[in-house]
Amino acid sequence: MDMSQYRGMFLEEAREHLQKLNEALLELEDSHGGRTTLDEIFRSAHTLKGMSATMGYNQIAELTHGMEDVLQKLRSGDIEVSTDIVDLLFKCVDSLDSMVNDITEGGSGSKPVGDLLQRLKSGPAPDTVPLPAGTAGAGDGVPGPEANESRKDHLSEGLEQNQIISVEFNEYEKNLIKQAIDQGFQCYHLVVNIDKRCVMKSARAFMVFKKLEEIGEIIKTIPSVQDIEEEKFETSFELIIISVESAEVIRNSLISITELLEPHIKSITGVFTNHAKRDSQEDEGTKPPVQPKTPENDDKTGNGKREEPAACPVQSRPKASQTVRVDTARLDNLMNLVGELVINKGRLEQIGRASELPDLPETLEQMDRVTSELQNVVMKVRMVPIDSVFCRFPRMVRDLARDLGKEIELVIEGKETELDRTVIDEIGDPLVHLLRNSIDHGIEEPAARVAAGKSEQGRLTLSARHEGNNVVIEVADDGKGLNPEEIKNKALEKGLLLPDEAEELDHDSIIRLIMQPGLSTAEKVTDISGRGVGLDAVKNKIETLSGSISINSTPGEGTKFKIQLPLTLAIIQALLVKLEAETYAIPLSFIAETTSLMPEQVNKIQDQEVILLRGDVLPLVRLHEILQVPPADVHREEEINVVVVKKGEKRVGLIVDILIGQQEIVIKPLGKLLGNIPVIAGGTILGNGQVSLIIDVAGLL
Repeated sequence: MDMSQYRGMFLEEAREHLQKLNEALLELEDSHGGRTTLDEIFRSAHTLKGMSATMGYNQIAELTHGMEDVLQKLRSGDIEVSTDIVDLLFKCVDSLDSMVNDITEGGSGSKPVGDLLQRLKSGPAPDTVPLPAGTAGAGDGVPGPEANESRKDHLSEGLEQNQIISVEFNEYEKNLIKQAIDQGFQCYHLVVNIDKRCVMKSARAFMVFKKLEEIGEIIKTIPSVQDIEEEKFETSFELIIISVESAEVIRNSLISITELLEPHIKSITGVFTNHAKRDSQEDEGTKPPVQPKTPENDDKTGNGKREEPAACPVQSRPKASQTVRVDTARLDNLMNLVGELVINKGRLEQIGRASELPDLPETLEQMDRVTSELQNVVMKVRMVPIDSVFCRFPRMVRDLARDLGKEIELVIEGKETELDRTVIDEIGDPLVHLLRNSIDHGIEEPAARVAAGKSEQGRLTLSARHEGNNVVIEVADDGKGLNPEEIKNKALEKGLLLPDEAEELDHDSIIRLIMQPGLSTAEKVTDISGRGVGLDAVKNKIETLSGSISINSTPGEGTKFKIQLPLTLAIIQALLVKLEAETYAIPLSFIAETTSLMPEQVNKIQDQEVILLRGDVLPLVRLHEILQVPPADVHREEEINVVVVKKGEKRVGLIVDILIGQQEIVIKPLGKLLGNIPVIAGGTILGNGQVSLIIDVAGLL
C-alpha cells in the first residue's frame, strides 16, 4: 500500500500532539497538573508512537516509546516529577519536532536520538517520595508494581448473558472510567473485525484509533496497542472507549473505513454504575437500604421494560462539534473567486446607474446582499484563533527565563481572538522579537527587582482583542522601562538627531526613536533579543501587514508595545480619490475624517503647510508631489479637499483633487518587480475595469 496518501494527515496530527506535549509539560512543571496532566502527556506520546510506527518512522516511534517508559514510572509513583525529568522530556519533544520538520521538507525523519534514548533508559533512580496519594496507577492496560497486587474484577456479576465481557480492569482503569461516567460519559466495549484479506491490518487499526479518538477516549485495548501496531492479532481486536456519543454514532464513525467489517459495540456503563454502588456499600461497612435494589429491579421499570441509567440522560450530554478539515489552498482559491465576484458586482452597479431598465436596481440590490453575505461567510472560514500563534510562546518564555536566570510569569489574554489566516502566518516573528526583547532587556534579574521594591518574579502579558475592524495585540512587561535620556543620547551619537531637534522632542517622540534602524540601548548584543537587529525590523514587518505599532513606557514601571492589525488583508473598505486623471484608494481604517477648505486657510510653519483644524495644527501633504503626479489646473482649484489620515497618535492631511466616495475593494499584489514601490501597498480593479493603486498610509507617515 502507498502510505504517502496518509503523510499529510500524519504531519498535521503529529504537530497537534507535539503542541499538546509542550503545553502539558509546562503545566506539569508549574505544579498545576497532577494525575490528569500526566495521563494527557502519556496519551499524546502514546498516540504519536502508534502513528509513527504505522507510517514507518521508526526513530520517532522509538523515542516516544522511551518517553512512555519514563512517564509510566511517573504515573506509578516510582519516581516523582523533577526539573531534570521535565527538561529531558522537553528535549525529547524538541527532537521529535525536528524529525517532523524533516519529514515535512521531504526527508526521512531520521535524526540522532541515541543520547536521548540512553538518558531515558538510565534516568534518575527510583525516588522514595511518591506522588500524592490517589495518583498512582498504571497506563494503557499495563499494571504498575502495586497494581499487580491489587484485585482485578471481571465485572460480569449481575449482568445478563449477552452483556458478559472477559476484560480485566486494574484499579486505575476502573477509577478513570467511574470518574468519566460521573461526568456524563458512556463506557462502551467495542469489537473491531478486519477483513482477513486486508494486507496492512495495522494501518486499518490506526484509522480506527484516529476515528475513535475524535469522539472519545480509548481506555484499553486487547491485545495491547503495541501488539496491534505490530499486527500480533488475527482479524479482530477489542477496545474500551468512553464517549458522550451514542453507540450508533460510534458505529457510524467507523463505517467509512475500508476493509473493516461491521463492528460490535455494547454499552457497559451500567456495569460500573452498579459496581461502584456495591463497592461503596462494602467499603463504608454499612447495610443496604431497607429496599435494596438488585441489578434486575434497578434496570427495569414496573412494566418490565429496561431503562437507560438515570446518571446520564441523553438530553444532558454535551454535543460534539462537527468539523471538516479543508486544505488552505482551497480557501485561498475560494477567497480569490469571491474577490472576482466583488469586482464584477462593482461593474454591474456602474452599469445599473447608467441603465434605465426598471427591474435592474432591485436585482442588483439582491445580488449585493448575497455577495456581501457570501463574503462574510468566507471571511469567517478564513479566521483562525490567535492561540495558534500564542500557544508556542509559553515554552519559549520558560526556556529564555531559565537561560537568563530570571523568574518570569507569562500571562496570555484573549487567545480566542480570531484573525485572518494570512495575518496569522506573518505575525509570529514580530511577536517573538518583542517577547524576547522584553525578557532580555525589559524585565530585570531577581536581585535588581527586589532592590527596586518589586517582586522577584517579573510579569509578561500578551493579549489580543478586537477593536472595530482591527485586532489589537499588546506585549507588556513590568520591567525597568525605557530611559528617554539614554535613547536621545544614542540617537545623537548615531547621527539620527540634531541637537536642536533633540531639545524639541517630547517624551513619546523620543520613545518612538527606538524603532529607528540601528538604534539600540542594549549594553551588549546577545543571541536572545535579535543579535543586534533593532525594533525597526518589527515595525517594517507590521507595516507590510497594513498595521501599526506604538510604544508606551514609564521608567521603572515597564513597557507596552501595542500592535494594530486589520482583520483581513484580502477585501477592505477604501475611499477612492482622484489626482488628475488617476484614481487612488486610501484604506478606510487609516482615515479619521475628510474636509474641504479654501486656499487662504493654508498657512506655513518653517516651509511646512499646515491648517488649523478645530484648534489643532494639522500638517498637510500634497499627494501629487509624493506620487509625482501633475497637479490640477490652478483655475479649477476653488476648494482644497483634504483626507485626514492617522497612524497611532500621528495625524496628517492629504490634499487630493476629488473625493469620489467609499467602495469595497479587493487587494491585489503588484508582483515581485513592483513590490517595493514607496507609499504603494498594492492595486485593485475598479468597477469600470480601471486599475487603481492603493496608498500605503503607514509607509507614508
